[in-house]
Amino acid sequence: MLGHRYTRTFLETAVASMNAGCNLELSYGMRNNVFMHIPQALAMGNITLQMLRDRVRPLFYTRMRLGEFDPPAMNPYSALDLSAVQSPEHRNLSLEAVVKSFVLLKNVRGTLPLRAQDLPGKRLAVVGPFADNPRVLFGDYAPVPEPQYIHTPRRGLETLPANVSFAAGCREPRCQQYSQAEVAAAAGAANVVVVCLGTGTDVETEAKDRRDLSLPGHQLELLQDAVQ
Repeated sequence: MLGHRYTRTFLETAVASMNAGCNLELSYGMRNNVFMHIPQALAMGNITLQMLRDRVRPLFYTRMRLGEFDPPAMNPYSALDLSAVQSPEHRNLSLEAVVKSFVLLKNVRGTLPLRAQDLPGKRLAVVGPFADNPRVLFGDYAPVPEPQYIHTPRRGLETLPANVSFAAGCREPRCQQYSQAEVAAAAGAANVVVVCLGTGTDVETEAKDRRDLSLPGHQLELLQDAVQ
């Protein structure tokens, strides 16, 4: 109603939402929320009592599964404390999820994986605004980063037995100011170049849409300079 003008009133919005299957409103501080008009919609016959029951049922089913109506002693979530945050078990699970979610589109001449036994004496260059900037590695709605647990591409590659050089080229994802010479110097002397590009929350988040899918700023130019 407010943003897209799909409906004209909160009452009409509540009816349209429930008919579409929505059963939960995310309120953001309005005193008069949309779903507060459900009783009026019910009284006017715009929705039925059975529809209201159907929408409410999964909400309370979820709350029951979470143990919200059980005595605290029966609820396993009540026993959790701060020791569960960033625990080794959870960090290992996160690592497993990352490894299993990688998508390799092309592997020309078996470049990957980089094997430690093949790297002594080799020169690696890691370049780009995402190469060594922990802040931009976290997406929208991400938790507050814990620096000691963040491994940027540069930090990870520096654990390999190789001579690693680094050049950001541009410090932020928007890449408005680009140092071509910095990237060319690092990439030109390397046997392997790892280019780290992207968007991040500086460029796109909720309510911050993009006009196209191209790399921001001079990032494409950075990529072309790195692979020449």
